[in-house]
Amino acid sequence: MREAATKSNEVLAEMKAERKDIQWVHSYVTGDKTFCIYISEDEELIYEHSRRSGFPATVVTKIGSTIDPTTAEGS
Repeated sequence: MREAATKSNEVLAEMKAERKDIQWVHSYVTGDKTFCIYISEDEELIYEHSRRSGFPATVVTKIGSTIDPTTAEGS
């Protein structure tokens, strides 16, 4: 995991130096898959990061909103 995170961070630093707006927030690792959460101006930057870092990204899904336990409390 450490090597993967290091490689990802290296590519993200290169992309930042190229003024590409992408940020890795965190990843969820399951038995056979990894789900990565990014903040990015568009999905192509996520695919570019995938190609450059050597980690496959097969599907990119835009998140429209989030909920958590406090959502039930209302306003």
